[in-house]
Amino acid sequence: MIYLVRHGQTESNLARRYQGASDSPLTALGQTQARRMGELLNRLVPDTSGWRMVASPLGRAQQTAGIICEAMGGALTPRLDPRVAEASMGSWDGLTLDELEAKRPDDIPYPERYFQSPDGESFDVIWARLSDWLASVGLDENVILVSHGLAGRFLRGIYGKLPRAVLLTLPVPQDAMYCLNGGTISQIDCEPV
Repeated sequence: MIYLVRHGQTESNLARRYQGASDSPLTALGQTQARRMGELLNRLVPDTSGWRMVASPLGRAQQTAGIICEAMGGALTPRLDPRVAEASMGSWDGLTLDELEAKRPDDIPYPERYFQSPDGESFDVIWARLSDWLASVGLDENVILVSHGLAGRFLRGIYGKLPRAVLLTLPVPQDAMYCLNGGTISQIDCEPV
């Protein structure tokens, strides 16, 4: 079983900037979202023996994982894995969504904008590294994963064998998590802030 959590709201999220491999600290709301995720996980996983936590090495995911661990009583320590880091758009990381949209060629559908940067990661590269991570999780393992928006879309898409067009339009809430278990994907909402 995998509980997939997106990091809490960041300053860049608030400014509508695509972060990619760049970073931004959690806002006060983001810290509250992370704490509520931890409280929810504490109810879902009252006994953490047999569980491990994995987090992206990017600061926003590490900060979220730390807050979650604290809310769960400190029994887990996140292991960082670069395979679950956010997709990078290279020199386009840090641009606002409007700036990204202005760079998208007219003949490229909106969700494909992530892969148009001349020095960013391609769809296939992102797919390969996240597939590799998913394949490394044993069928009988229990994992709490703290990752990112686009990476989370890929993970759910790969796990659910979803078409590319569907994968790229999946929701990426910061106040809900996803349970990947037995071939199914279910959304678990936190209480609203």
